[in-house]
Amino acid sequence: MSNINEFVLVTGMTGAGRGTAAKVLEKLGYYVIDNLPAPMISDAVATILKADDIDRFALVVDARSGNFFGALVEEVERVKETGVAVRILYLEAADEVLVRRQEAARRPHPLSREGRLVDGFLRERQLLRDVRAAADIVIDTTRLNVHQLAQRMQSAFDAPQRHGLRATIVSFGFKYGVPIDADMVADMRFLPNPYWVDELRPLSGLDQPVREYVEKQPRSAEFLDSYVDLIALLTDGFLHEDKHFLTLAIGCTGGRHRSVAMSEALGGRLRSHGVSTLVVHRDLGRE
Repeated sequence: MSNINEFVLVTGMTGAGRGTAAKVLEKLGYYVIDNLPAPMISDAVATILKADDIDRFALVVDARSGNFFGALVEEVERVKETGVAVRILYLEAADEVLVRRQEAARRPHPLSREGRLVDGFLRERQLLRDVRAAADIVIDTTRLNVHQLAQRMQSAFDAPQRHGLRATIVSFGFKYGVPIDADMVADMRFLPNPYWVDELRPLSGLDQPVREYVEKQPRSAEFLDSYVDLIALLTDGFLHEDKHFLTLAIGCTGGRHRSVAMSEALGGRLRSHGVSTLVVHRDLGRE
């Protein structure tokens, strides 16, 4: 009989990257089934449990399941009752990006009902509301290409589920909006802005002079110490609630200097505390 280390349920908005996510999971050794109706999930898992050569298993479930989607959360709970570790991955993106991707693919939305694409996405968001709330990890692919999404996927699922916390730190600019997949948001605009230092303006938080400028500010070390302590305080509670993935958004005005430097510094601190951490700079190079 199979000993499944992890069952990943992949879902989310049409055009948000479910196909890419499925391909990455296959490369990482998951047995992947695409477009399975929600009421069949517990039966599929029961069948997989009888196999002797599968230890990681993923299902892609989407709006094509139609009215069956209402049973998704209940089916996931049934699977959990068998003792299988379940992780729900939800892929998200802004409507205008989803419409553009769908138009480029020349496909109608499965819920558009011969209407506008945006109407289909509205119905889909309503249909997915409960499963998004139950998701263990949400990835916003609005500004990610397929390679960047693959990197996020590999960071989260490159090994059987560990007992510890796994963090993704996303630097961003408030002028471009707060990341919608953030679990926690920190604002670095309390620090002096390197933009107003002539020799630092053309550089970014990845450059050593900017990092040194930001990190030498008296409040920088105080923030990092306090934030790492806060995450350590929350970790036991997160893990007790079976939340293993945490997305930390670190913002400044434009997402170029302070947020980038502090994200890199925070990533180093968390890794030194044994937290598997990926740092992503969402808006770097956007200006």
